[in-house]
Amino acid sequence: MRIVPTELPGVILIEPVVHRDARGFFLESYHLERYRAAGIAGPFVQDNRSHSVRGTIRGLHLQVGQHAQGKLVRIVQGEIFDVAVDVRRGSPTFGRWVGMALGADSFCQCYIPPGFAHGFAVLSDTAEVEYKCTAPYDPASEIGIAWNDPALAIAWPIDTPILSARDEHHPPLTALSDRLPVYSSTAR
Repeated sequence: MRIVPTELPGVILIEPVVHRDARGFFLESYHLERYRAAGIAGPFVQDNRSHSVRGTIRGLHLQVGQHAQGKLVRIVQGEIFDVAVDVRRGSPTFGRWVGMALGADSFCQCYIPPGFAHGFAVLSDTAEVEYKCTAPYDPASEIGIAWNDPALAIAWPIDTPILSARDEHHPPLTALSDRLPVYSSTAR
């Protein structure tokens, strides 16, 4: 596999080795030691899967405190624009975001460490997204940030998204300052 760093330290793109022949393909979608060597420590304790239609934006979401989640995202069907936002107070990259197209045909994955908000926009007719989490879902630890927060200025490829009722009402990042995680230069 090939590890591609992004502009945000800790957020990485993983390009797996895909073995193709007349039968189809084979790849490792996860290998504990290889991912650990790449800085993705885990452990992963929960797998999630979503199915969404074109024009959907899910996010921006994160869990904070003792239930902070790292996420290893992969696309099983379709294509998305995946976004990670550094929301760790005191981080040199606080409020910055990185976005990338992820599709089932490329088999690429994105790792988003704890302390980063995550969201995605569906670019294909439908998309199925799977992600491994380093902590179980805990509703009391979850916070959301407005997908269209002008201070973040995320260049979403969708102007009028389909949103959940919850995602329609998330506050801007500045309204969450007391709930945001704190940056630690020793954390990974």
